[in-house]
Amino acid sequence: MKPAKCFCAILALAIIFSVLPAIGQTREIGLERRINALIARMTLEEKLGQLQQLDGEANGNYRPEHLEMIRKGLLGSTLNVRGAKRVNELQHIAMEQSRLKIPVIFAFDVIHGYRTIFPVPLGMASSWDPKVEERAAAVAAAEASATGLKWTFAPMLDIARDPRWGRIVEGAGEDTYLGAAMARAQVLGFQGKDYAAADRVVACAKHWVGYGAAEAGRDYNTTDISEGRLREIYFPPFKAAVDAGVGTFMSAFNNLNGVPTSANPFTLTKVLRGEWKFDGLVVSD
Repeated sequence: MKPAKCFCAILALAIIFSVLPAIGQTREIGLERRINALIARMTLEEKLGQLQQLDGEANGNYRPEHLEMIRKGLLGSTLNVRGAKRVNELQHIAMEQSRLKIPVIFAFDVIHGYRTIFPVPLGMASSWDPKVEERAAAVAAAEASATGLKWTFAPMLDIARDPRWGRIVEGAGEDTYLGAAMARAQVLGFQGKDYAAADRVVACAKHWVGYGAAEAGRDYNTTDISEGRLREIYFPPFKAAVDAGVGTFMSAFNNLNGVPTSANPFTLTKVLRGEWKFDGLVVSD
């Protein structure tokens, strides 16, 4: 992903969440203008800072250094910081005390419910009922957004066929058709018709791609998958997510046929950008 496009995607997410009343083409034109104007004013340090996501504490609290970094425009998003009081404190600093007034994006792994706990994704897929999955994701989105979260690192769309792999539980299992159906359902549930809505969050299709085929089921291990098998087995759930309007992608951990998936021109550029025309944000894992 080219740096300029990455800045645009991150800023677009942040700005979308700060201009909820705007709609349609007018919003898109306004966003592009605001993004271009912001980039023109940003220092190199601010650009690098907006690409940065830092973890909060396990209890949902932010870290002391977050305050000054946001004040200086050096932090684009956080992971695990949640709760209306905490989120509002940081967002007020971003919008009132930082130079460029760029909102912070608050992210969290909402995998199978937030407060209301639903079956794990593999269990939900066992129902073969995408409508139930969509409704569960919508409930999770409403609960998560009420605490200030606007970005979830779900759904996990890795097709997994080796029972030794420890993360099978986070996906829909071994079937490509079912995986694609559940992918679409989760994206629609999390995002609705507009992920800027107050009760929705932006989804993230992960892990792009082949992560579930780790050799010998050993997590983070390399993968060796022919293009034919990639397109027939591993790509369809991700394509279903794109067709459903997913806002973000996450690149995988693994090497794919000898090339890291976080810097793979075939999967990231040729397929995702070129063939599928995905223009959203790709985040590394």
